[in-house]
Amino acid sequence: MKDDIIRIRWHGRGGQGAITAAKIVANAAFASGYEGVVMAPTFGTERRGAPVLTSLKIAKKKIYDLSPITRPDMVIVLDHLLLDEVDVASGAVPGGLVIINSPLGPDAYCFKGARTATADVTSISEAAGLPSGIVNTGIIGAFARASGLIGMEPLSLAIEKEFAGKHPEKNINAALRTYDQTIVGDLLNG
Repeated sequence: MKDDIIRIRWHGRGGQGAITAAKIVANAAFASGYEGVVMAPTFGTERRGAPVLTSLKIAKKKIYDLSPITRPDMVIVLDHLLLDEVDVASGAVPGGLVIINSPLGPDAYCFKGARTATADVTSISEAAGLPSGIVNTGIIGAFARASGLIGMEPLSLAIEKEFAGKHPEKNINAALRTYDQTIVGDLLNG
């Protein structure tokens, strides 16, 4: 983590809520004492279902760099099928973390020099009562478990605020269930 900034790159599909998930984590980070929080969504001609990404930087001190992330410390993937379309780990720093919404365990993936964490966020979110394909709040639980950066209490409060009037309890439930079911693998040196 160069300059004590934690660089998190989110990969999803248009309509999955990657930008909303990053926004929720940004709000919770700020509430948890991170004074530097910068979110930089990348927009283009994306359409529902097309690969999208957003950047989130958090630090204990103010951040002045607003550029997109090219060297992430952490990569969060909202759809494991993106791995066949996008090099999600491109530029990832050695010793980083890749978090994937996948029905497979971390051992099914190999990102050299990185730890991998997985959870079947799709199934967990549906079991929590969310519509099929809504995984943005569930992946926040996987982020909390695998990274240890922000606790579930501030994340739950940020989810509640973001989804006020739109079933926040189902979204919080998806995040909490995913937190409990996330599997974090070992660092791969190969």
